[in-house]
Amino acid sequence: MRKALRGVLSLAVLIGTVSATGASAGAATAAEPAAKQSSGISSESSSEDIKDRILAVPGMSLVEEKPYPGYRFFVLNYTQPVDHKHPSKGTFQQRITLLHKDTNRPTVFFTSGYNVSTNPSRSEPTQIVDGNQVSLEYRYFTPSRPAPADWSKLDIWQAASDQHRVFTALKRIYSQNWLTTGGSKGGMTATYFERFYPKDMDGVVAYVAPNDVVNDEDSAYDRFFARVGTRECRDRLNGVQREALVRREPLEERFAAYAAENGYTFDTVGTLDKAYEAVVMDYVWAFWQYSLLADCDSVPADAPNATDQEIWDSVDGISGFSAYADQGLETYTPYYYQAGTQLGSPDIRQPWLGGLSRYGYQPPRTFVPRSIPMKFQPSAMRDVDTWVRNNARHMMYVYGENDPWGAEPFRLGRGAKDSYVYTVPGGNHGSKVAGLAADEKARATAAILRWAGVAPAAVEADPAKAKPLAAFDARLDRRDDELQRNPGTLRP
Repeated sequence: MRKALRGVLSLAVLIGTVSATGASAGAATAAEPAAKQSSGISSESSSEDIKDRILAVPGMSLVEEKPYPGYRFFVLNYTQPVDHKHPSKGTFQQRITLLHKDTNRPTVFFTSGYNVSTNPSRSEPTQIVDGNQVSLEYRYFTPSRPAPADWSKLDIWQAASDQHRVFTALKRIYSQNWLTTGGSKGGMTATYFERFYPKDMDGVVAYVAPNDVVNDEDSAYDRFFARVGTRECRDRLNGVQREALVRREPLEERFAAYAAENGYTFDTVGTLDKAYEAVVMDYVWAFWQYSLLADCDSVPADAPNATDQEIWDSVDGISGFSAYADQGLETYTPYYYQAGTQLGSPDIRQPWLGGLSRYGYQPPRTFVPRSIPMKFQPSAMRDVDTWVRNNARHMMYVYGENDPWGAEPFRLGRGAKDSYVYTVPGGNHGSKVAGLAADEKARATAAILRWAGVAPAAVEADPAKAKPLAAFDARLDRRDDELQRNPGTLRP
């Protein structure tokens, strides 16, 4: 699943930094079930500092603490087995961040499915429930990579087991309800965690999570691109993409100069020509992933008569010409490995290109060094899809109407209970609960509060009254860290 990450996606949700003793926290705590209020567990009432309690967890070590008003924010390392089935066969250090508010508040377990940001931030569910947040770096993304790396131990079960182990260790401190969340590959990660450890979390909020059940059947994406947006916008995008291949020779000369100037090499993909075409083939997908229909005005309307510079700028601004250089790919080797072994990846036809493509939509194997063996496991996603349809409990999926990754979504079957799928009208890959229609936003917010055990009595009686318990904080609630937004690379 190559994904375009360049866009415009800051759906900032304002969340205030209300302290643990503030009115928001107090009101929410008062709404918690009596059993939770009487539990008597509170780090704030303990004489032991929260940092000491966290560092008392076996295998936990402090990298640094950063100040933020109303919170304690820790960057940590946690010792994990390379292989959870054989813990004695080596360990590695996995990076974690912890945004601490109060042990009497619920905790949100966040993962992007990629690297973790070491700056304080809150996911949307964390703002909604006014809670703590534990954020986990996905295994094999540096520095959370064993040395040497046994790539066969990078799979969805091992990653879910990382989360399970972190949760088990921290649940002793954060004893209230836990939710897991993430966007895109992070939403997939939250889903896989629930599939393998369904007793851990009290709820799952998965944003824009792709679900490539049958890797070789991708017609849903072709249908999506045939109708997304408007005909005028599609024609503009298709025209620029086609023209970039028509003008391959002069634009590749420009690409070669650009690569030389920046020290880019192409050993992994093999040639500059393959890297150039991969960027161009991503162009239409990349636009819809991170742009909105209104952004079509920035796309050249008459591509055949546009200058080379205009075509270059449009492709570079949306797909990013550094994407498939070795230097652009290196960080994302774990993603491409997983796409080629378990997750699957889309293959779209793009008939408007005629016979101009030399390589087609290139598979993940192209973007992983040949020294790393890969073998696809077709049963992995079928297993997860079947489980979600038949066993989902307290699970929520939020998609964007105009996001290509939503063309193959998770669906709920008759066995699902108290679970929901929502779609943001006109939304892209940054879609959130905040973007839903008013009635759906209230119902989704009410469910999240209920699963977290902090729904006020008024919301329990009338979900239409639901709203986030924490006020918006423009710095803390930036959504940029929730999705990997490397310029020009198409990945979820």
